[in-house]
Amino acid sequence: MTETPQTDRRKLVEVRDLKMHFPILGGILRRQVGAVKAVDGISFDIFEGETLGVVGESGCGKSTAGRAVLRLYEATAGSIRIDGEDIATLPAEVLRKKRPAMQMVFQDPQASLNPRMTVAGIIGEPLDEHTNWDRKKKLARIYELMDAVGLNRDFANRYPHAFSGGQRQRIGIARALALNPRFIVCDEPIAALDVSIQAQVVNLLEELQDQFGLTYMFISHDLSMVRHIADRVAVMYLGKIVELAPVSRLYDYPLHPYTEALLSAVPEPDPSLERRKDRIVLKGDVPSPANPPKGCNFCTRCPKVMDICHQLDPETVEAVPGHFVACHLVSHPQTAGRTGGAEAEHNQMKTQQGEVA
Repeated sequence: MTETPQTDRRKLVEVRDLKMHFPILGGILRRQVGAVKAVDGISFDIFEGETLGVVGESGCGKSTAGRAVLRLYEATAGSIRIDGEDIATLPAEVLRKKRPAMQMVFQDPQASLNPRMTVAGIIGEPLDEHTNWDRKKKLARIYELMDAVGLNRDFANRYPHAFSGGQRQRIGIARALALNPRFIVCDEPIAALDVSIQAQVVNLLEELQDQFGLTYMFISHDLSMVRHIADRVAVMYLGKIVELAPVSRLYDYPLHPYTEALLSAVPEPDPSLERRKDRIVLKGDVPSPANPPKGCNFCTRCPKVMDICHQLDPETVEAVPGHFVACHLVSHPQTAGRTGGAEAEHNQMKTQQGEVA
């Protein structure tokens, strides 16, 4: 899936045909008898200064994809170009020197922080690994980062257990910022937090993005929050990206039945609107990534399934510029009317924009 950029910004991250298959071993000799296809051939770009949201059900492969992009997992296949260099093929020592530019904020702030280290020690650990700064300069940087994420400097000598979940996540964010990265993978950074704290952390990430010129890959199952923070959204199902579009386009004009079902489940703050909304309930369970169905991965649950869906895996097509979808409803000639409608709608939007201009 390649993209037609809607911006003049440069591509910072380019992922092509990324696969992450975990072997299944069996028998006395523990030979490989199969593979769990956690990520199965995804492609996308992330432009400098933007946030790409990645959404989908639990187990769809979005967190695995994020870790594979940073090469925390060794990808089975594919290329991962960050700032023009394919990090998938770099030797370990060369990759280590590239680490400062790409960091990660983990889902569970309690599990990702060493309980035996103080806040100063946790935030300063990347500086110990990648710089030879003296104690005074390092401490000044730690205080600077604590100020940036809204932590009191007096907390520097406290341990993680003394903090709330939101404060722990701020510590994790400060650690990720220590080496001035350009690209950060946020792996469900608000999932383990209280609802009252989630908006604070997302607003903090947005402020830091503006302040430091950061680029995010924001992984989440909270579609309301993704709509707030993301510039474009990739929807994953069973290891594949089924739809990718600018955030306003995806939420207003979803083309894939799975995306439609996800969006129908987003609660409305107005109870009267919630009662009138048509909820799409998907039947059945997500198939096993070790044995995906033939044809389209979504064919066993799709409310609009056709015969061809059980036979061929749909190609990814650009329904309108910048809006990509992998679905036979869009790409198959039998449903050309739907694609034409999308194109007509896009042309109408362009005409309206021209009239305004």
